[in-house]
Amino acid sequence: MARTLRTTLRTTLVLAGVTGAVLSSLGAAAPDEIAAATSSRASQPLAGLRVLLSNDDSMQAARPSHADGLGLYEIRKALCDAGADVVVMAPWQVQSGKGTAVTNGGTLTLARRTRMPEGYENDCAGTPSGSPVYGVCLSAGPCGPDTPSATPADTVKFALRTGLAAKAGWTDGPDLVVTGINSGPNVSAQVNDSGTVGAALAAIDQGVPAVALSSSGDASQTRFPVVNYRAHARFAAAFLAGMRDRGLFTDRFAVKVDHPDVSAGRPAEAPVWTSVGHGQVVWHAYQPQPRSDVDSYDITLGVCPDRPGDPCTETVRDADSTALLKRGHITVAPITADRTYGARTDGARDLARLKHYVTHDAPRS
Repeated sequence: MARTLRTTLRTTLVLAGVTGAVLSSLGAAAPDEIAAATSSRASQPLAGLRVLLSNDDSMQAARPSHADGLGLYEIRKALCDAGADVVVMAPWQVQSGKGTAVTNGGTLTLARRTRMPEGYENDCAGTPSGSPVYGVCLSAGPCGPDTPSATPADTVKFALRTGLAAKAGWTDGPDLVVTGINSGPNVSAQVNDSGTVGAALAAIDQGVPAVALSSSGDASQTRFPVVNYRAHARFAAAFLAGMRDRGLFTDRFAVKVDHPDVSAGRPAEAPVWTSVGHGQVVWHAYQPQPRSDVDSYDITLGVCPDRPGDPCTETVRDADSTALLKRGHITVAPITADRTYGARTDGARDLARLKHYVTHDAPRS
């Protein structure tokens, strides 16, 4: 709560300073100058906001399927274009499905990326921090192609406790943690496995507001078109600007935002307020290997058939998976790390205000 108050105060002072500077010049400003100043403020709604960006897909962005971090570069660009100062500290290797896992020993090493993926080379130029991109590996030496990776939660905890102060000079920041954009939705029971959500929970555990972003793939859910990431990034930047404007950043809970597939040309339906479902979209199966000398089983993943009576079928009326995958909505759900059954939240007013924003005022794609 203390961090939330500091963040709100800092944001208020930044905005007040910008507003005051603009207002002090209005008396002598020509109409076209006033219009230009107004346009500048409208195009930079996240000006002054310091964002830690992480994910669970890594910062590599090298696979043709776009399943290893390309979404991170799309949201980085969108946030910087909106005026935010963004620092990336993300897993060195893909860490999908790691949930809230942390590493309890060893050494973390930072690998700063000097050449961005093609098409993203000039993003975030001129930000106060320089907006570096770091991959975090588990090694006492340089990170190499086969070096084990820090988990998503590792990267956030490290950044908030040590990394941002050492590398960006942010001794009292960031103002917000954003995780994603994940390759594939994080809905229903998969939320418990999600490293994207796990990293966001690590942030609120440290008293920093957090938003977790995930995008659907194409119809096969094995390829992740750039158009999906880009649509989500545009929406997310505007959504965060609205949250900031309304004072909705909070460390009482994380906010999970999933975006539907738009690669076939159907635009996303309006944002809706949802609950995390109890069904399963992805099903883990374990197949014995046809060997007699080793008791081994292959881990395979498949999409649940979602038939009545199947153990993976969704039963929650306002489930995120149903609204996202069957109706094509952008879905928003509050997430908390409190695993106490029947626990009452102390953020009811915050929840009500965020729900009102989502259902009435949030941007449309």
